[in-house]
Amino acid sequence: MKIQKQLSRKGKNKTYHKYVIVLKDELIEGAGFKEGDELEAEVKKGEIRLRISGINNRKKTQYKDIN
Repeated sequence: MKIQKQLSRKGKNKTYHKYVIVLKDELIEGAGFKEGDELEAEVKKGEIRLRISGINNRKKTQYKDIN
């Protein structure tokens, strides 16, 4: 894994960047994360820990009877 720096936007006299880390499917699935999950980060020297946020916007599929 590598940290990738991407240009987010440009202002008048300043540029803004964001950072992206691409994670393998096994890591996402192993952590129980799903696409669309809101994550919280805890930062300590040399590490970043991610967890699913207490306020989660995960979309839930609803099934209705068709009769």
